Amino acid sequence: MISVAEALEACLALVRPLGVERVALAEAGGRVLAEDGVARREQPPFAASAMDGYAILSEDRVAGRVLRVVGEAPAGRAWAGRIGPGEAVRIFTGAPVPEGADCVVIQEDVSRAGDLVTLGALPEGPANIRPMGVDFHVGARLVAPRRMSPADVALCAAMNLPELVVRRRPEVAIIATGDELVSPGEDPRADQIVASNSYGIKALVEAEGGRARLLPIARDRRESLEQVLGLARGADLVVTIGGASVGDHDLVGEVAAGMGLERAFYKVAMRPGKPLMAGRLGGAVLLGLPGNPVSSLVCAEIFLVPMLRVMLGLPGEARPRRRGRLACDLEENGPREHYMRASLMPGGEMALLAPHESQDSSLLTVLSEAGALVVRPPHDGKRRAGDMVEYLPLGAERT
Repeated sequence: MISVAEALEACLALVRPLGVERVALAEAGGRVLAEDGVARREQPPFAASAMDGYAILSEDRVAGRVLRVVGEAPAGRAWAGRIGPGEAVRIFTGAPVPEGADCVVIQEDVSRAGDLVTLGALPEGPANIRPMGVDFHVGARLVAPRRMSPADVALCAAMNLPELVVRRRPEVAIIATGDELVSPGEDPRADQIVASNSYGIKALVEAEGGRARLLPIARDRRESLEQVLGLARGADLVVTIGGASVGDHDLVGEVAAGMGLERAFYKVAMRPGKPLMAGRLGGAVLLGLPGNPVSSLVCAEIFLVPMLRVMLGLPGEARPRRRGRLACDLEENGPREHYMRASLMPGGEMALLAPHESQDSSLLTVLSEAGALVVRPPHDGKRRAGDMVEYLPLGAERT
């Protein structure tokens, strides 16, 4: 068996960034930017009013002064004139400031009668004008690579970029294996279970920006597994679930080897998830996940997520760990790195972590309720409540 760090290094060595494509800005949310977005105009493209009010000369900004209103400037329509002393232009938020004006008095600080406005008591404050280019200038860059957030998309729209160059989405074929499995909604026999892992892996792949294909369940027969693996043709990454252990019916490694698999490793010193393998199969990368539900999903968090991020052009590295304090005592850990499902609770400056009592790798309810995976090194000694530990966030806290 190899360590988790060694296995991750081997997995990341198998993948590389995919090609790029140009997409409409409206379709860019969540995609990974592959080339910098470069602004094509200033923002704002003119000096703009920051408030509803009256554009005036700053020398006229005197309490009690009466000014004549000579025009109006709504947003989207500039007033084509020049303001002189004793004059004002009614202006609205976002409208271009008329030539000559260098101050906007907000409407609450004036009283108006016909074409005349009288300035009231004026508090000290800003000119209420946003200078041209105060947000960004022509040539400003949104630097790649980055996963496009809603704010990023809005920024590119303001930069007047109708299209962006993004990394192609990884195509991931997902294959569950085993005679004991049926698809959700089917009527399982008494000796069968509903396939769950593949649906969780599909959700994870799509959350990371990949395209997931759920292939038919491969049965515990060589010809069935060969046929389903053949259906994965064209995928960038093939994820098998189950069938990679040492039982008489665990055929994935053997069958894949017969189809040309160049295996990078098999078995990892971790808990849950020892029967993990990876390699190259034709033009694709193959990642063989364990069959137990928790083992499968934990291994996907540790290995599949970083692999997908590399394929998307993001940094190739282990998911960053955080530090928190234990809420309870823990016994000594064994020889494998242990990823313990735990509740994540606020604890002032540092989160509190309470590992669940049962860490059985078949219990999806425990994983569903967990907010974190507490990471314990091999042969970690007894821990006491309050001790510092590393963890990986799950769910809404996941990064």
